[in-house]
Amino acid sequence: MKTAFTAAQLADPEIAAADGILRTCVHYGFCTAVCPTYVLTRDENEAPRGRIDLIRAMLERGGRPDPKTVGHIDSCLSCNSCMTTCAVDVDYLHLADIARAHIEENYRRPLGDRFIRWLIARTVTDPARFARMTRLARLARPFRALLPGRLGTLVELAPAALPPRQDLAGVHPAEGGRRRRVVLLQGCVQRAQAPEINAATVRLLTRHGIEVVVPADAGCCGALTLHMGKAARAEAAASRNVDAWHAELARGGLDAVVVNASGCGTVVKDYARLLARDPARRGKAAAVAAIARDVTELLAPEELRLADSAVPLTIAYHDACSLQHAQKIRTRPRALLRVAGFDLRDVPEGHFCCGSAGAYSMLQPGMAEALGRRKAGHVESTGALALAAGNLGCLVQLARFTGLPALHTVELLDWATGGKLPPALHGVALPEPVARAETAVASAEPAAPPVQGGPAGPAIW
Repeated sequence: MKTAFTAAQLADPEIAAADGILRTCVHYGFCTAVCPTYVLTRDENEAPRGRIDLIRAMLERGGRPDPKTVGHIDSCLSCNSCMTTCAVDVDYLHLADIARAHIEENYRRPLGDRFIRWLIARTVTDPARFARMTRLARLARPFRALLPGRLGTLVELAPAALPPRQDLAGVHPAEGGRRRRVVLLQGCVQRAQAPEINAATVRLLTRHGIEVVVPADAGCCGALTLHMGKAARAEAAASRNVDAWHAELARGGLDAVVVNASGCGTVVKDYARLLARDPARRGKAAAVAAIARDVTELLAPEELRLADSAVPLTIAYHDACSLQHAQKIRTRPRALLRVAGFDLRDVPEGHFCCGSAGAYSMLQPGMAEALGRRKAGHVESTGALALAAGNLGCLVQLARFTGLPALHTVELLDWATGGKLPPALHGVALPEPVARAETAVASAEPAAPPVQGGPAGPAIW
């Protein structure tokens, strides 16, 4: 694609980066067939190719974007299915981030839109504020129909109640001798809404000889605000985490920074780029990003210390977009779950986003619901008794539209290696346990290599 940026514009590192990305696009159009918003609308401006043209024109023109362009960029899920399909590897992921930051800086949104975005950025990224918002939403739920627009959607999406708080900050010693030492990101929403995922992660890793350090100063990864265009807030969150994790790296060495929410992991793996303009943290961010791993990358299937019996539960495995398209991790979670004794079913149309996409379900509720119902139908078509995914946002979204128990991959692995029954399975009629010798433990797919990190991508919670 040809661009027409001036020399003055190209002096801006972000515009220069956008120019390089734009020039790689040759408009083949393979991306349109896998873009959820295009498939549902058949509008070229709702496809990656069309959005790339809109972004080019917006950045070349500079200044205030027009509302139509803003609307089409806002409606992008940042699922990055287009990047998996692209024949020339257009870095749409970072191009979208640059475009959103430009919009945030140069476009004055309507008052209601500004308020909703401010509210999400302030509350969803902070566990204490999220808990307060949840209590207020519970009181407001009977009046949901009276609330204007997306404010009513926020009330509907807020959890009915939160589980007891679990603060895992501190050092969790490895069982049976330490083989590795890692830090774990507790996150923000997950810490408040599903703390059992973090607890299961600690149990699973320590059970396998991995010391887990949870620094109290680390918090939100910055993903949600980054993909709302609020780059400064995202950089502040990343800086806080980098300082906390690098201190542990210097203190006792680290084998990995472990993330169990794939949307967060995608951005943590990109911290070197996010903080590239911070001279005090540039090197630290690169060191942290280099050892960032999804939790499923920590253990090889043959390392699992399985319980004596297995419950051959049929699981529909949903690939979170941030895991399959951004981090390029598909085989390892499946291999681990199969070795653990679960009967895995792939979900049809697996490349399609479920509609969660970080703040997307709150900001674009119509499209999010259409995609959620479409994905839920495919999940139920597998005949599975439960569904699993590696990202909380996907689990919350799919639980809205299907009656199946929704579990994080790590909860199932913890259970299979001697941990607690996952909360989502309480009260569920489960198959009878069988001896391990009677289960087929070999994976149908080749085991993934120890490190499967890929380019960073969008935030999905």
